[in-house]
Amino acid sequence: MRLSVVIPILNEEEVLPALHERLAAVLDELGQEAEVIFVDDGSTDRSWEIVGEIHERDARFGGLSLSRNFGHQAAITAGLEAATGDVVALMDGDLQDPPEFLPELLAKLEQGYDVVQAVKAKRREPFWRRWAFGLFYAVQTRLSNVPMQPGAGTFSVMTRRVADVVRRMQESNRYVSGLRAYAGFKQTGIEFDRPERFAGVPRQTFGKLLKLALDGIFSFSHLPAKIATWLGFLFALLAMGVTIQVLVKKWITHEAILGWASTMTAILVLGAVQLICIGILGEYIARIYDEVRRRPPYVVRERIGGRPAAEE
Repeated sequence: MRLSVVIPILNEEEVLPALHERLAAVLDELGQEAEVIFVDDGSTDRSWEIVGEIHERDARFGGLSLSRNFGHQAAITAGLEAATGDVVALMDGDLQDPPEFLPELLAKLEQGYDVVQAVKAKRREPFWRRWAFGLFYAVQTRLSNVPMQPGAGTFSVMTRRVADVVRRMQESNRYVSGLRAYAGFKQTGIEFDRPERFAGVPRQTFGKLLKLALDGIFSFSHLPAKIATWLGFLFALLAMGVTIQVLVKKWITHEAILGWASTMTAILVLGAVQLICIGILGEYIARIYDEVRRRPPYVVRERIGGRPAAEE
C-alpha cells in the first residue's frame, strides 16, 4: 500500500525542519512506501528552498510550488491531484496536526473505512478562534445538506477511490472537508487534542477564515436563500398587520397616529433586511460567476520530485 501525504504550506521555514524530522520518523515506523507532497502556496520566505534541501536528503519528500498564493483549499487540491498513493493523507504544515497521530488514523482505515477524520476535541488557541470555529461548526451542521462531522478539518486519511471522487469535483470555491463528506462511502472520526502552533503565527487571517466559512456554508446549503424568502414573507405579514392597525386607528377609533419614530424604525429595519437578502443572493451569484469562468484553481510554477503534472 502506497501512502501519499499532502501538506499545504505558507511561510513555514521555522516549522519545516521539525515537521520533516517527526513525519520521517513516523513513515519509518510504518515501513511502507510513501511520498510526501508539500504544496507551497506562494511563500515569501525560504520555505520552498527548505523543501528542496529536504528532498536532497530524503527522496520521499517533494512538492509543488504554486505561482502565487491561491489559498489553502486550492493548495490542498493541487496536492490531491499530484498524489499517487493508494491512501491519501491530508494535514496542515504547522504541526497542529501531529504526524504521530497518523498511524492511528491509518489503523482505523484498515478496519474497512474509506475516510477517517481527526476530530478536534480540544483546541489550544486563543479564545476568539475557539469561539469562532465552534460557531462555524454549529451553523454548518444545521444548514448543510450533507452530513458533516463537527470539529473535523483538513487532517484525515482517505482511500484512493474517495480521493478520486474529490479530485473530479471541479468547483472553483472549494471546501475540501465538505467535498470529502459529499463523496460519501464509509466515514468515521477519531478525537484528538489539537496542540499549539509549533512556531510562527497563524497564516489563516480572519478574512481568509471568513471566506472559508462562507464557502463551507453556501456551497453545501440552499437554506440561506430560503431564509431570505421567509424573511420577505414575515415582514410582508408584519407590514400587513401594521397597515390594518393604522386603518383601524384612523377610521374606527379616530386615535392620533404618532409617526416619525415608528416610520424611521420601520424603514431602517426593512432596509437592513433587504440588504441582507441581497447579500445572500449576491453570495450565490458570485459563486455561479466563478463556476462559469472555469479558471483553474491553481497554477504550478515548479515541482520537486514526484511524477510530471498534466496541469503544468
